[in-house]
Amino acid sequence: QVQLVESGGGLVQPGGSLRLSCASRPIWRFSAMGWYRQAPGKERELVADISNGGSTNYEDSVKGRFTISMDSAKNTVYLQMSSLKSDDTAVYYCWGRKWGNDYWGQGTQVTVSS
Repeated sequence: QVQLVESGGGLVQPGGSLRLSCASRPIWRFSAMGWYRQAPGKERELVADISNGGSTNYEDSVKGRFTISMDSAKNTVYLQMSSLKSDDTAVYYCWGRKWGNDYWGQGTQVTVSS
């Protein structure tokens, strides 16, 4: 059974930066990987995703602030988050798709607060 293991969440001040990482255990080549987030009282939403071909997609509110990338050799996906705002506070979930099936990480908390 494949697991997606996230790291890098935490507490950061507004305007700060964080980098999230997600690796599959064992190493699995997904057709696409990405990050979703869920804030209290809100539905889970897509933040960004990336295909094996390198195509990326971002939620409008994070464009220009967040960058998604993938290390194909390690099958690890990263989310570099900059200029963080309080509205970015949420649990961030790693996501991967393979053969039409979706896989999820356990989630990592990101809190933006002074």
